[in-house]
Amino acid sequence: MSGHVQDLWYSPGPGGKDRPTSRNGHGRRWKARYLDPDGRERSKTFTRKLDAENFLVQNGADMLRGTYLDPDAGKLTLRRYADQWRTTRSWDAGTRQTIEHRLDKHVLPKLGDKRLDQLARSPSIISGWLAGLPVAPVYAGQILTVLSSVLAAAVDDGLISRNPCRVASVKAPRVDRRKLVPWTGGQVAAVRAAVPARYQATVDCGSGLGLRQGEIFGLPLGAVSFLRRSVHVRVQVRLVGNRPVFAPPKGGKERDVPLPGPVSLALAAHLEKFPARKVTLPWREPGGKPHTETLVFASVRGLAVHRTTFNTEVWRPARKTAGLPNLRENGMHALRHYYASVLLAGGVDIRALSDYLGHHDPAFTLRIYAHLMPGADDRARQAIEAALNAQDVAPSDTAGVSWET
Repeated sequence: MSGHVQDLWYSPGPGGKDRPTSRNGHGRRWKARYLDPDGRERSKTFTRKLDAENFLVQNGADMLRGTYLDPDAGKLTLRRYADQWRTTRSWDAGTRQTIEHRLDKHVLPKLGDKRLDQLARSPSIISGWLAGLPVAPVYAGQILTVLSSVLAAAVDDGLISRNPCRVASVKAPRVDRRKLVPWTGGQVAAVRAAVPARYQATVDCGSGLGLRQGEIFGLPLGAVSFLRRSVHVRVQVRLVGNRPVFAPPKGGKERDVPLPGPVSLALAAHLEKFPARKVTLPWREPGGKPHTETLVFASVRGLAVHRTTFNTEVWRPARKTAGLPNLRENGMHALRHYYASVLLAGGVDIRALSDYLGHHDPAFTLRIYAHLMPGADDRARQAIEAALNAQDVAPSDTAGVSWET
């Protein structure tokens, strides 16, 4: 790298004697001047000559390593960069809606006018913003993840040298993870009895198949195999901008779920009384290609069941009638938790349960439901006792053995 340090207080004079400049005694004395990788002249001033020389050395090393950052690059505001960033993402419509809502409602109003280099230099700005978010800890962590994704892209684009969301001092709010308490069979039955007849079998699909709400509403008749006693989960109804669309299951993960006898009978009785209806919705997003499925569950008007309407007009009144509090954990998702608890109590292993629930990783399933696995302490004691008893070690065999660990 070509570069040099210029003295701003003195310039060469006649006879090799330096003479004071008009800036003598004012401002920083030493200016480090260099050419960047694009051939443009850059400069930075310093109080000490040694600092200017070290700056040139460091810049030269960064250029050789390919880690040089344009000093003006980070002057872009977060709002301007985030607007560019979001146009380059290939999310589906639902994911885009979620991320853009978090950006526009929670991130940009407070941080949008901050420059990228300001945020990179001062992670405390992020910490202060995070502490002031008027949302639950879990949601605050999700919002922080969105901001971190934007700033990680800025690092990759060479605009800043580090992501301030990933430094040790910036921490998402601590989440008080209470152990999940599943409904009892009596509570499931009480809610089912309070649901209108047209939708009673939706409770069976949640508690007996472990389906998500959108998967229940998007359950095609052809996915139910009464002979093979299996249900193939391949499509869901989801809302994008409050408009229903067909989409793959969460994470795009199709799966097969065992069809228990009581659920099979409940579905057969439902279909006899409320025949399956053909429903056409856009695929993945409101403007998507029309997609038609013959659905097991449909509204009174023969349309796809709308989640918001169902929750307001069907689920909440039924929950109230059943004597359950109006809490988020008593949403329809509680049926999946009941399903998981029953399978674990019956000895089904975590990997199989994870597959049935459509989770991406058995470890995720374990984190949620490990405390519901029955008799873990007893099984552990029995396993160790059986192993030790099998050794059948005689007292004479232990002579000279050290038991220190």
